Amino acid sequence: MVAMTMSYLVVFPSTTTATTTSNTRALSSSFRKLTLTNPPSPLLHTPTLPSRIPKPSKFAAQSKGNDSADAPDRLISAMVYFYPFFDGVQYGKYILTQFTPFQALIQPLVPAIRVFKSFPFNGFLVFLTLYFFVVRNQNFSRYVRFNTMQAIVLDVLLIFPDLLERTFNPRDGVGLDVLMSLDSTVFLFLLVSLIYGSSSCLLGNLPRLPIVAEAADRQVL
Repeated sequence: MVAMTMSYLVVFPSTTTATTTSNTRALSSSFRKLTLTNPPSPLLHTPTLPSRIPKPSKFAAQSKGNDSADAPDRLISAMVYFYPFFDGVQYGKYILTQFTPFQALIQPLVPAIRVFKSFPFNGFLVFLTLYFFVVRNQNFSRYVRFNTMQAIVLDVLLIFPDLLERTFNPRDGVGLDVLMSLDSTVFLFLLVSLIYGSSSCLLGNLPRLPIVAEAADRQVL
């Protein structure tokens, strides 16, 4: 009897261990099948943060770097700078008589200047046309409207030397020398503005004339 009991105790642990191992393998196999059949719920996943979307950079319209103008816009913008020059060419009467190179430079423009000066109100009509049909016309690009406004402001500034000449009008002496210097300075400024403004526009750049550029910026929206 004692021998049978001892034999049972020796055999029982092995049987129990084998049974436990078999059950563990069966559970593992069942769990693996369950996992493959039913994937884990998305709710148990760790949420991933969305990638950061870069904000679009703001576009700054400046001269040729970003503000591009097509060929018609360049041509129109270059042409408008002839308006203040034609309107103020009379201020070059002293410098043109003293320096022949300036005469050769202006000679090709003489027919157009005569047509412009043929009617007393041509300057005023051109002013109204450029301001209301170009500057205030949103169909034109800002490039054209800004250059047109610069030409208009430059022409408006010619009122001041005209008033001084009409008020004082000295015939000789120091007063005449001052008047000659003033007129020559105005003419040279108009000539430089014409050359700089027109050439810059033809090249696609945005010219900014001293004195008048800030006023033109405020008028062109």
